[in-house]
Amino acid sequence: MSEAFSKVEDAPRKTGAAGHEDYPMPSKKIFVVVLLLVGGALAYGAYGHWRRSVEAAETQEKTINFVPKVRVQDVKLLDEPVRLKLPGQTVAFNTASLYARATGYIAERHVDIGSRVKKGDLLVRIASPDLDRQLDQAEAQLKQVEAALAQAQAQVDQAEANVRLANVTYSRADALTKRGYETLQTRDNQQANVSVQQATLETAHAGVKLAQANVQAQKATVDRLRTLTAFEQVVAPFDGVITARNVEVGDLVNADNGNGTPMFSINHDDVLRVAVNVPQSSAIGVTEGLTAEVQVPQMPQRVFTGKVARSSVALTASSRTLSTEIDVINKDGALRPGLFVDVTFAVPRTHPNVVVPSEALIFNQHGLHVAVLGPDNRIVLRPVTIYRDFGQTVELNDGLEGHEKIVLSPPAILADGSKVDVVPNENEKQASATP
Repeated sequence: MSEAFSKVEDAPRKTGAAGHEDYPMPSKKIFVVVLLLVGGALAYGAYGHWRRSVEAAETQEKTINFVPKVRVQDVKLLDEPVRLKLPGQTVAFNTASLYARATGYIAERHVDIGSRVKKGDLLVRIASPDLDRQLDQAEAQLKQVEAALAQAQAQVDQAEANVRLANVTYSRADALTKRGYETLQTRDNQQANVSVQQATLETAHAGVKLAQANVQAQKATVDRLRTLTAFEQVVAPFDGVITARNVEVGDLVNADNGNGTPMFSINHDDVLRVAVNVPQSSAIGVTEGLTAEVQVPQMPQRVFTGKVARSSVALTASSRTLSTEIDVINKDGALRPGLFVDVTFAVPRTHPNVVVPSEALIFNQHGLHVAVLGPDNRIVLRPVTIYRDFGQTVELNDGLEGHEKIVLSPPAILADGSKVDVVPNENEKQASATP
């Protein structure tokens, strides 16, 4: 091409009529070369555009026909009881604080902290001489009123005899008056005497009733004092263990109504109550008779079994929990009141639930779903709701029946009806590799 231009420059120039120089015509080879260059550039651009169109079509076709490889897993159907573990504490089945009901001094003390007692065992004896003398005085007064009653009854007998005599005397006077041997005045006097003696008898009967009432009142006083003197012997109200002792021999104790310091505290621990608060989510299933396992952290090798004996029925408004008590047999005394324990219930399910891995959940603008592997490896998106979240797994309340296969870590492009290619998981690979 450079040679062509040099030939053009070396060609002789011609001068025209107007005095201008005329340049020679370029060679045809130059036009051919330029045309080839332009044609090649256009052809290269057209080829590049065609290749991009072909690649885009191939990419679109691959996208349309893309079958993602996914891992699947069978869902787990839970129909066994729900294991519910809650904190609780042991409480004595019966507990009592014993106060003095007789004023006096501690004369004898037969028990101390930790003493095991039976019902009716003597704990302390209170010396109360003032109370004893009051009882002696009341008993003496009882004898007095009993003597007064006997005297009143004798007066009744005497009055009855006087009435009978007055009636006989009146009858004789009446008969003699009718015959004319006695005056009417005498008969009237005898008749009046009968009325007087009758009134005296009624008075005697009233005196007997008064004496009987006095006897009853005095007997009540004697019985009250005898009851109080019986409290000088403080005995165990039931079988148990002494957990507190606040008196010594020689201490002065006063009869009170329970506002002071108790002499003893006693617990019945052959059977213990285990108090636990059940949350609302499980309160419906915790009913009387339900078996519970009780474990003490300091005794991991032992498991104590009991049954739900009672509950508050109504839930506590502040915590939405059900106050529940479990009775646990404690014949060997291994458990003690006041222990922190772990209580495990086997709460029956109202209906079976399904557990799936958390990585199988799909959350988008349409809600929560899982991808279920359907016939011909087609995906079916099922809406689900979570009942309980365990972290790596979740328990579903509805959406699955328990026999499905679900996709793990589903890709974002997965849609309802999408076809997938199932990849065996590690467990299946190992099982197939095992001869």
